[in-house]
Amino acid sequence: MYQLLQLVQLILLHLMKWLQPFLAPICFVLAWSVVALGIWQVIVTARDSVQRAQTMHRIPCTDCAFFTNQAVLKCPLHPTEALSEDAIGCLDFETANPILAAHERLTASD
Repeated sequence: MYQLLQLVQLILLHLMKWLQPFLAPICFVLAWSVVALGIWQVIVTARDSVQRAQTMHRIPCTDCAFFTNQAVLKCPLHPTEALSEDAIGCLDFETANPILAAHERLTASD
């Protein structure tokens, strides 16, 4: 058993001598690959977050006259769609701002 361990140790020493000139470049490439993948992951995550935020900002519910801002019933017209992506392009949207509402009514009657 002792001779087997010595043989394994001898083989490993010769293998390490043979691999030593290649270890530095291999480690260099691996280290920079990990850094590049990390940076790529940060960029992809930021891009996806910006796209998601843009989609969420297109939901008109909070500016709607029918929006109640209550947990029980957020919208009496479309309670299941309120504050979701399904509310984008809602046909029943009416602005809560009275000045904009009057302007929309005037331009719609023209």
